[in-house]
Amino acid sequence: MRIYSFLTVLLWSCVFHVIHMMPSQKRTNKHSHSERITGLSENDGKTLHRTKRGWMWNQFFLLEEYTGPDTQYVGKLHTDQDKGDGNLKYILTGDGAGSLFIIDENTGDIHAAKKLDREEKSLYVLRAKAIDRKTGRQVEPESEFIIKIHDINDNEPKFTKDMYTASIPEMSGVGTSVIQVTATDADDANYGNSAKVVYSILQGQPYFSVDPETGIIKTALPDMSRENREQYQVVIQAKDMGGQMGGLSGTTTVNITLTDVNDNPPRFPQSTYQFSSPESAPPGTPLGRIKANDPDVGENAEIEYSISSGDGSDMFDIVTDKDTQEGIITVKKHLDFENKVLYTLRVEATNTHPDPRFLQLGPFKDTTLVKISVEDIDEPPVFSRPWYLIEVDEDAKEGSIIGQVVAQDPDIAKNAIKYSVDRHTDLDRIFNIYSGNGSLFISRPLDREETPWHNITVIATEINNPKQSSQIPVFIRILDINDHAPEFANYYETFVCENAKAGQLIQTVSAIDKDQPPRGHKFFFELVPEFAVQPNFSIVDNKDNTAGIMTKRNGYSRSKMSTYLLPIIIFDNDYPIQSSTGTLTIRVCACDSRGNMQSCNAEALLLPAGLSTGALVAILLCIIILLVLVVLFTALKRQRKKEPLIISKDDVRDNIVTYNDEGGGEEDTQAFDIGTLRNPEAREESKMRRDVIPETIFQIRRTAPLWENIDVQDFIHRRLKENDLDPAAPPYDSLATYAYEGNDSIANSLSSLESLTTEGNQDYEYLSDWGPRFKKLADMYGGEDSDRD
Repeated sequence: MRIYSFLTVLLWSCVFHVIHMMPSQKRTNKHSHSERITGLSENDGKTLHRTKRGWMWNQFFLLEEYTGPDTQYVGKLHTDQDKGDGNLKYILTGDGAGSLFIIDENTGDIHAAKKLDREEKSLYVLRAKAIDRKTGRQVEPESEFIIKIHDINDNEPKFTKDMYTASIPEMSGVGTSVIQVTATDADDANYGNSAKVVYSILQGQPYFSVDPETGIIKTALPDMSRENREQYQVVIQAKDMGGQMGGLSGTTTVNITLTDVNDNPPRFPQSTYQFSSPESAPPGTPLGRIKANDPDVGENAEIEYSISSGDGSDMFDIVTDKDTQEGIITVKKHLDFENKVLYTLRVEATNTHPDPRFLQLGPFKDTTLVKISVEDIDEPPVFSRPWYLIEVDEDAKEGSIIGQVVAQDPDIAKNAIKYSVDRHTDLDRIFNIYSGNGSLFISRPLDREETPWHNITVIATEINNPKQSSQIPVFIRILDINDHAPEFANYYETFVCENAKAGQLIQTVSAIDKDQPPRGHKFFFELVPEFAVQPNFSIVDNKDNTAGIMTKRNGYSRSKMSTYLLPIIIFDNDYPIQSSTGTLTIRVCACDSRGNMQSCNAEALLLPAGLSTGALVAILLCIIILLVLVVLFTALKRQRKKEPLIISKDDVRDNIVTYNDEGGGEEDTQAFDIGTLRNPEAREESKMRRDVIPETIFQIRRTAPLWENIDVQDFIHRRLKENDLDPAAPPYDSLATYAYEGNDSIANSLSSLESLTTEGNQDYEYLSDWGPRFKKLADMYGGEDSDRD
């Protein structure tokens, strides 16, 4: 292959060398005529005149990928102005000038300095100038020429993908298209066969083939089965030079998957299946699973199970598990071992998505035989009915039988049964049952009016196996017996007006009966025979279970008779007939002309709706008592004697002195003299403490007068500082409150704190002349011993 490529390069080199070495006269003649060219230059719109050209060259050609030891000769630039004396200088500009292409400025020979690749750049546009070395003037106008790079087969075909993935349905016919692969060659498709690609298959025969020109892969064998083989790997080669020897090639891999079609019917692996079920299994209980195998996948393998025939088709059912494609056999109805021991089923499995193309292969279904045996279980007793209803008269005697329940053991052993009453349903033990035969009887009297229905539960238990028991509800209805007499439906407050007329209706009465006769109630009303001929009132039966009370004379007098008692007999219409006597109380009242009652006797006087007089009086008394208590409490609070602020004059420590009483306060002023603090204009004078006996006589300090200072805050701070530094000041744990009232009061101060504190007595008699409002102050300071006390 390398020898063939070398020979090709050598042949092309010889051809281009011959072309480049053609006589210069021929090239000169080609460009010796005069031309006129109109075009756009830097000065747009001008007409350019081309002078006679003396350049001598044609288009240059150069082979790519030159690997020789010397630079590759491209060609020669020459002008007829060159006399060969070296006066002209050739200059080359344009694509790759100076780097890829080097020109001999004296001879005009052009060489390629580097190896070129046509796939990177297929042609180069250059410009040439010839300059007179002496004058620097161009002897020829600048001219443009092209160097074309000739292609060689140096690129192998490359596929668009390194690996292809495709799929095709199984059982496809021969020639079915699978996928198309494409390879490209970077060589020049217009020059030779370097870029002509031919496809062939290297791996994957005899299953697949490839079209050599299009690259389409097709099936080569019929009826390929996915169940036999699912994956195929095919290797495709693309070779240039038309597939001839010496061409370059590339390969790719195609992974082909056969997809499934429904070409296989389901098949049961067994012809017979055996299952068993206890007779106590409830409906819906699963007994087992069967599965038909289908080599297909996905929806092609979906199976539907059904029972096609058999003596157990109405006792059992089969459902399909969509996840596992199994058939689950379940109980459809209650089983009975004593009735039937063995069942046989014919189960059918069918594909749900058959493919019509493969129906000729046979039916896409299969059948199998399923046998189910029923196991005997010790069952509880079974009652003859699901529930019992018993009716009994309410006058039935104690011990009388009212009905019977019947149960039996459904097993073959037929064990004996005993009966009992669930006492949680008969807490009063009204009923009982004979344990041997299930007969119910009464233990206590019945009363329909109290309890018309009794709902009890009877338990049947096997004697040999007490764990086997069952329950049955028994509903007992108590039938009514006419054992209650009718009575008035309400308590009637009847009155008759003093001015009533004869034949006037004063009251309508009705009756009720606790019994419930089947034909409904029918009541009759009569007066007691002793009162049947009484001259005051009569009774009229309205035939609708009501009766009206009528007056028999004109006018009634409260002063003569304020109340009448009228006994009435009420009968019912059932058997045996029951009757009762009710007494109607009729009061005589005063009425207006319209018959509206105004007043009756004092005992029966009716008041309007609301609170009675006694209740109103009681409420009023309570309010008065409450007000009196409030007044007394307030008075006692005002007269309560006040405790002194300081109990002992000998010890004022740990006391809080508060001066907030404007009338009779300031009982304790012996401990401190704060008169000066209340008035800044008071005479500054040191005072000795009177709460304790001074042991040491301190030097009296003289302070600056403060009456000119009107800032109370500053005054208070200065006084506090003086007391802190004064050892003769009150104790540190005492609290003194200074209340400064201000200056310039026209009434002056009434407080005794303003006066000078001397050992002599002061005269406070003038306080007695100020009136009763200052009486307490005069009593406190008016006596001679007030200070001593």
